[in-house]
Amino acid sequence: MIELRISEQVRAACPQLAVGALACRVCNPATTDELWAEVEAECRRVAGTYRLEDINKRPAIQATRQAYKAFGKDPNRYRPSAEALCRRAVKGLPLYRISALVDIINIVSMRSGFSIGGFDADRVQGGIVTLGVGTADDVFEGIGRGVLNIEGLPVWRDAVGGIGTPTSDHERTKLTADTARLLMIVNAYNGHDGLPEALDLATDLLCRYAGAEEVRATGNG
Repeated sequence: MIELRISEQVRAACPQLAVGALACRVCNPATTDELWAEVEAECRRVAGTYRLEDINKRPAIQATRQAYKAFGKDPNRYRPSAEALCRRAVKGLPLYRISALVDIINIVSMRSGFSIGGFDADRVQGGIVTLGVGTADDVFEGIGRGVLNIEGLPVWRDAVGGIGTPTSDHERTKLTADTARLLMIVNAYNGHDGLPEALDLATDLLCRYAGAEEVRATGNG
């Protein structure tokens, strides 16, 4: 598995942070009707559980927002992805049907409240990925978003540059139909609570819908 490291800057600002990682061989077909039914069921669960004003108070989402504020980023302008997904669900807006891997990650993110990065491991450069903080010098092309200002955002970097933030992942390492090895990173800014369950749910869905093999999951503080 690619080694994950956390910078001292992030450690100092986010002492409760725990990180979960899951690596496996996969295929990434188009989302089946069965998987999409699970996405829709999760959207209904979220919509039936939370009001719009309650979403940012979910512990995992609230903790991610606090991390943004600690680094000087406005979480209302750059919403964590889990918050954005849950807001769509509560508003009754459909999610985009993208691919098996992306839609599985969306289910886990909505269920847990964690913002989750999904990366094509074969496109990650070097054997180490480090969590730091974005700067004004970072050039980051968010998936479907163009160049994203990640100054003040927590950012995972490989040997080349940024690959993922809790708001958006980078085009360079995104999941495609050709993805054969997945690296999934769960950003748990509120600590370990709920992290094992999120990894278990991801493993189950990946095995059922993405042919996951050689699954390795870790969670650390």
